Amino acid sequence: MDEAESLVRDAATRIFQDLGDPQTVNNAEDDAWRQPLWSALEDSGLTTAWVSDELGGAGAGIGAGFAVLRVAGEFAAPLPLAETLLAGWLLGQGGIVMPGGTMTLAPTRRGDRISLTDGKLSGTARAVSFAVAVDHLVVLAGDKVALVNPADCVCRDGVNLAGEPLNAVNFDGVTPLEIADLRYGVDAAAVNMMGAAVRAMQMAGALQSILEIAVQYAEERVAFGRPIGKFQAVQQNLARLGEEAAAAIAIANSTAYSIENLQSWDDDGLFLDVASAKIRVGEAAGQGAAIGHQAFGAIGFTKEHILHRFVQRLWSWRDDFDNEAVWAAELGRRVAAKGSEGFLRGLTAA
Repeated sequence: MDEAESLVRDAATRIFQDLGDPQTVNNAEDDAWRQPLWSALEDSGLTTAWVSDELGGAGAGIGAGFAVLRVAGEFAAPLPLAETLLAGWLLGQGGIVMPGGTMTLAPTRRGDRISLTDGKLSGTARAVSFAVAVDHLVVLAGDKVALVNPADCVCRDGVNLAGEPLNAVNFDGVTPLEIADLRYGVDAAAVNMMGAAVRAMQMAGALQSILEIAVQYAEERVAFGRPIGKFQAVQQNLARLGEEAAAAIAIANSTAYSIENLQSWDDDGLFLDVASAKIRVGEAAGQGAAIGHQAFGAIGFTKEHILHRFVQRLWSWRDDFDNEAVWAAELGRRVAAKGSEGFLRGLTAA
């Protein structure tokens, strides 16, 4: 992480510590905390890190954006921050100026297709995060990107495992506010890879926080006259949790670096990085959530404890932009199609 990314990470951490602490949010009786937190993130430029200055963004770069996402995961951010970053990135690929406010992106599932004919959209996106709660939708429609008013769409009510909006959105007959051709080889596969890398980084951040709060609890919780962290079985579980968190962080960081330095979205090496990240971090999310709950026992399942905020988001993020089973199957198909030697040559061609 270079100096600029460190500064961005520090700024994001301070904002969340001051305005979006998980325990404070967990104890809140209403959503009064939401607007001050979003305003602070937006005013600091963290919501537009992937958008150039010319298009109304902060122009901080890919690495800085991923640094923000890791912090968002560490605080289990209950805001469409990742979605706004992703949507801004896609708008930038078409040269559309940022409209400001919250955004989300559609579609997010392999196989969903939105088309554009005679200036009108058609099609349905099955699972769009925060669709009913944002100011704008950014839609991939073939080789074009469209900016859409959510009020013009038909959104079906729904929530993910964390209780956040997850909506099926029908775009039939919707006229976008703006339309632009996509550049730089961005297509549905590229958007899916970018989204998978985003979720991998958020999950890595959440796993790090689960590790930290589990270790702290093990040091404080006393049973049979000593802290439970002194018991070998607990130590082994925490060591496994540390391994899972470290593996997730390592591969998420590696994938972010690959995207920051990509030459082409069709590169086999990039696909392997993203697929490996979504698979490995997804597995770590499952293992980490289970170990976290083992450490806390029944208390971790209660609404009053913050553990569930991280675990429920891990479960939700794991499925977004396809889960590890889908990525593993696609990776297997690619290897089978090229043969192991052909795929290896593609990886080492650089």
